[in-house]
Amino acid sequence: MTTLISASILSADFGNLKDELKRAQDSGCDMIHFDVMDGHFVPNISYGVPVLKSIKKYSQLPFDVHLMITEPERYVEAFKNAGADIITFHEETECDKDALIDKIHSLGMKAGMSVKPNTPVSALYPYLNKLDMALVMTVEPGFGGQGFMEFTLDKIASLRAQADSLNIPLDIEVDGGITDKTAPRVRHAGANVLVSGSYLFKSDNMRRSASLLR
Repeated sequence: MTTLISASILSADFGNLKDELKRAQDSGCDMIHFDVMDGHFVPNISYGVPVLKSIKKYSQLPFDVHLMITEPERYVEAFKNAGADIITFHEETECDKDALIDKIHSLGMKAGMSVKPNTPVSALYPYLNKLDMALVMTVEPGFGGQGFMEFTLDKIASLRAQADSLNIPLDIEVDGGITDKTAPRVRHAGANVLVSGSYLFKSDNMRRSASLLR
């Protein structure tokens, strides 16, 4: 499968988001990863609907919105109206997951589901035939710049094997500690959508750095 790069603006310069979005697009990134945190599901607060609405016009790339929030079902329509193209929510939430996937699709977006590092990847299996993407967190969600967790490679491989056994062309996204050193390993395990934040936005040559992830 084609490797796609999703640039995580959690690591961008918030005072210059317009320029940072242009830099990501000009560097050949395929998507913008937009992390939404509520301070409850994860121990940090980031940004939300108003920020997405205000910056959407500055990029032609799809916005890959990752909802790390307790009640994702309450906000998917607002994020759609603000410009989201993909909505990923967490398996660990207590919402009606089948209903939420259906709602995301009914709004014209792609649907993804994520698991934290210590959640068995098999928790995603009942939903694979409905999902467009599955996200394996390779760090504990909540903060950027963390180190890659090695044991998540087996989770990625298991997820790819399960999807392939069902003939499902699933996008497998990974998020956390993705650099030129870890990218080949997650690709080999079966991931094809790579979220990268610090590695890209702290780079002096983002185009070259993005190319090294593929």
